[in-house]
Amino acid sequence: MLRKDSKIYVAGHNGMVGSSISRLLNLKGFNNLIFKSSKELDLTNQELVYSFFKKENPEYVINAAAKVGGIMANNTYPYEFLMENMLIQNNLIKFSNDFDVKKFIFLGSSCIYPKLSPQPIKEEYLLTGPLEATNEAYALAKISGLKLCESIRKQYGKEFISLMPTNLYGPKDNYDLNSSHVIPALIRKFRDAVINNNEQVILWGDGSPLREFLHVDDLAESIFFVLNNDLAESLYNVGYGEEISIKDLAELIKKITGFKGLIIWDKAKPNGTPRKLLDSSKIISIGWSPKIKLEDGIKSTIKLLNKKSLRN
Repeated sequence: MLRKDSKIYVAGHNGMVGSSISRLLNLKGFNNLIFKSSKELDLTNQELVYSFFKKENPEYVINAAAKVGGIMANNTYPYEFLMENMLIQNNLIKFSNDFDVKKFIFLGSSCIYPKLSPQPIKEEYLLTGPLEATNEAYALAKISGLKLCESIRKQYGKEFISLMPTNLYGPKDNYDLNSSHVIPALIRKFRDAVINNNEQVILWGDGSPLREFLHVDDLAESIFFVLNNDLAESLYNVGYGEEISIKDLAELIKKITGFKGLIIWDKAKPNGTPRKLLDSSKIISIGWSPKIKLEDGIKSTIKLLNKKSLRN
């Protein structure tokens, strides 16, 4: 069982996932957390990461650090997405193994699964078909990370667990339209349209793809669950269990933001994977389940964003 004074290193604590699990741990009374900003510790530098582990000797490591982005960013910078993510995760996994951390949690993405996987997607569908081309580099990096964790668990019997969340949203999301994922991109476009009194919002594709979304605080609860329990396997999907079309999602965010204009679908732009719904029954069957409904989560996210904008 995780002790309140356990030494926990949250890599990527300033990001959306890292900040969410850090908030949760603080709320639950854990006060021995280790944080290092990217300026303080370059996780792509093996020598620096080794020195950090030697000095701090964390008992638990949560790898929430990654180079992330949407379709445009992944398409434009495949080398950076593959190389930077492999360097970050390889260093964290290697030294977590070398320094015998009690538990290592690796966070991946549902994009690791084949583009045309049977639905809902089970963990065993990994490596059974081609990946979605638009984010192949990121997916390959994450696959290599989970395979490293799987190998350490098999070879050394250590608790290296990989969690594959579905599409995430929530506080501290990325709203840069050049690198954001779908929900923050839609929120940004509709909010900007309201502020600027625009008559239309242009969106990529035709709106037909189906997607599943999970609030980041639900993911944080799943990480906390894994920290406190012994799991029988190394790979678990973490999803909400329901899907929505991008078209319906856009209409929902349009309604919440109060935009009154038209939505124009640019069908010359790519749709991405046609459907992606995770089968999260494995982790649900042992005690974790999501709690935050999509509409409620989007409303709270926009409310928080509006407050932040007003303060600025």
